[in-house]
Amino acid sequence: MPHFAYKGRNARGELVTGVLEDEDSGAVADQLVNSGISPTEIALTSAPSTGSTNSRFTRLFAPRITLNDRLLFSRQMYTLLKSGVPIMRALAGLQEAAKSVAMAKVLQELRSSLDSGRDLSSSMRRHPEVFSQFFVSMVRVGEMSGSLEEIFLRLFNHLEFEKEMKERVQQALRYPAFVMVAMGVALVIVNLLVIPAFAKLFAGLKTALPPITQMLIGFSNFMVHYWPVLLAMGIAAIIGFRIYTTTPSGRYNWDKLKLRLPLAGSIIEKVTLARFARSFSISLKSGMSMVQTLAVLSQVVDNSYIAQRIDQMREGVERGESVLRTARATGVFTPIVLQMVAVGEETGELDDLMREVADMYQREIDYELKSLSANIEPIMITFLGVMVLILALGVFLPMWDLGQAAFGHRGG
Repeated sequence: MPHFAYKGRNARGELVTGVLEDEDSGAVADQLVNSGISPTEIALTSAPSTGSTNSRFTRLFAPRITLNDRLLFSRQMYTLLKSGVPIMRALAGLQEAAKSVAMAKVLQELRSSLDSGRDLSSSMRRHPEVFSQFFVSMVRVGEMSGSLEEIFLRLFNHLEFEKEMKERVQQALRYPAFVMVAMGVALVIVNLLVIPAFAKLFAGLKTALPPITQMLIGFSNFMVHYWPVLLAMGIAAIIGFRIYTTTPSGRYNWDKLKLRLPLAGSIIEKVTLARFARSFSISLKSGMSMVQTLAVLSQVVDNSYIAQRIDQMREGVERGESVLRTARATGVFTPIVLQMVAVGEETGELDDLMREVADMYQREIDYELKSLSANIEPIMITFLGVMVLILALGVFLPMWDLGQAAFGHRGG
């Protein structure tokens, strides 16, 4: 968005100047009036300098602001504002008490931005790596409705739900991921160290080797001689995949594929829809319009495929269609969810019904996460058993043949 330099007078008649970022000069004037400043001059200007390459390098290695930092910030802001503490004093207190250096710096920049005439939501918009568009939009609604402390409480509950979902998924995937990594390391060690030792032994026997042994030795020789090429190809594949998924089409295709993955796809879909339903409920309950809610959620939901479906819902609502009809057209909601949406529209309690939808998805996620390890274990055990069987046959068949030959020679 463009930047505008302004001059104005505050409530005490003092001259204040600064730079604001917004869509046009009228929006900047609204910001100034809402913050108690009467603008006398507003002119388009260039964006403030951010410190060029050195600043970017510093930010690259700067400590990250975690979800826990945002959780603590939301809860403390609710408590302080509920107690009647002004925003500037609340931010100053949180800055002094912040354990995270990065969070303290953001709070300092928020205070400076408020001092220059911006409102809180506009100040937060300047830190997209910390405050999502959903977070900023909720704060904006709180500023306009005068219920900022209640908005921070809802944001705290929302972030707490996000954290809980993230931790449950990570916990469920930790064991399978550990086993897969261990199997991969074992496969590399066997092919680079173990099989070459047996290959030297078999080479001295001067006998024909079974096909399975020849296959193992051939694969091992390939890894021994070309492991730098294989490593480079693996790294290139990872980098290429990351670059591909940063493109709009690449991310859309990958996000769509994730929903179709065996075992994990259903969980990913339900986690995404649970996040959408809870955010939907919070937005409507806070006073956002239906179109604004869908516009925000389509940009913050963590799946491009589902985000496009939410955009379709927004376009349908803008054309005057019902939420039920647009939700049915997306094809991502179950009949039970659609029935709850229909009841919510009829009774005018769509926000409460969407919260029920989120709770329903959460219960289904809990069940699927508990059964995930039980479903993955037989697959991993079977794969491991096949690997051990191939290795055992490849190594011990030549010894068995050699033993039989020696026994037959001795018997003759």
